[in-house]
Amino acid sequence: MNSRDLTARRLTESGALQPTQADLRRAVSTAYYAQFHCLASTAADLLAGGSRSPEWHQVYRAIEHGKARSACQQDAMRAFPMEIRGFADTFIDLQKARQQADYALEGEYSKRDVLAMIDMAVGAIDQFEQADVRHRRSFAVHVLFKRRQP
Repeated sequence: MNSRDLTARRLTESGALQPTQADLRRAVSTAYYAQFHCLASTAADLLAGGSRSPEWHQVYRAIEHGKARSACQQDAMRAFPMEIRGFADTFIDLQKARQQADYALEGEYSKRDVLAMIDMAVGAIDQFEQADVRHRRSFAVHVLFKRRQP
């Protein structure tokens, strides 16, 4: 996470006292993608093993933004521990913020607000990575696969 975190933070430090709106928007997007890639790599590691095999890449690339958001909003999330629910809540919030930053260009961002979003992503990822591997694996399955009634 550190390299992604530094990339998002670097975008807020354009050398001027106030970074450009383009830099701030990109930093919001980068914060979301740090969390998205954390989810994708966790799913790939836990479902296909840690090697970068074709199966690992298949799982990594299987995460879809909209489906992941929908999974994070489902009632089934209540069964997960706090670290996983917090990750899911932040995922939803940052995905909305990323869409706003990337596509709705009428709003302005402050450096303070963007740094707060980066901190949210870092905190959610840190908590997620501390969660028990069984819960992280279960969450990956929840995000990737549609639940069918027996």
